[in-house]
Amino acid sequence: MDRKRTAEFAGSIAFGAWAAFAVLALVVTGRHGAPLAPDRTLLAWSLGHRTDVAVAVARGVTATGTGIVPYVLVVAAGLAVGRTRRQRLVAALLGAGCLALGQTVRGAVMELVARPRPPQADWQTPASGWSFPSGHTTTAALTAGLVILAIWTRASHGRTPWCAAVACWGLAVGGTRVYLGVHWCTDVIGGWLFAAGWLGVCACVAARWAPDAGTPDDLPERPVAAP
Repeated sequence: MDRKRTAEFAGSIAFGAWAAFAVLALVVTGRHGAPLAPDRTLLAWSLGHRTDVAVAVARGVTATGTGIVPYVLVVAAGLAVGRTRRQRLVAALLGAGCLALGQTVRGAVMELVARPRPPQADWQTPASGWSFPSGHTTTAALTAGLVILAIWTRASHGRTPWCAAVACWGLAVGGTRVYLGVHWCTDVIGGWLFAAGWLGVCACVAARWAPDAGTPDDLPERPVAAP
């Protein structure tokens, strides 16, 4: 793998995602948090297409976008991607650290923007805090991105279907936040952009400064022939 080209590609993704996120955040703050036309349209659609079964499924999916589940997935991906005990430990810690720090930064941005959520009468699941960017969406997207990176790095065959399945899960969590009425659609888009930007930064840093796999310390010692 060309580490320089990988770092440049990840940096380009990060720059584009952060630029788009900044524009969206400026639009949201410029309107003092008021919903945009797509926000109202999709909330109205969700209100008119809710059934007991669909709401129950949405609640189940949205619950996987927070709490312990994302960290279990990220740590498992890190343990799977390493080839030695030390590599597995480092990969698991780096993945969990990337996720935790990303959540912290996202929380700070949410407090800074301070966008109100949709009307509470439309909620179909508990929610707290401000609305932009969506926390569940960001966490699920960060988790999906880290797991996909691990699958793409470690698996040599059959990785495309697994990556597609993980990506669909990350997108589905964001969609449930709008369907359940606790976020505007621009909150979800902001969460996806934030996650893409953060993953791009982390991938760029890892490509430039992370140690190469299979360092001499990880290799078994060869027996010395007797003279």
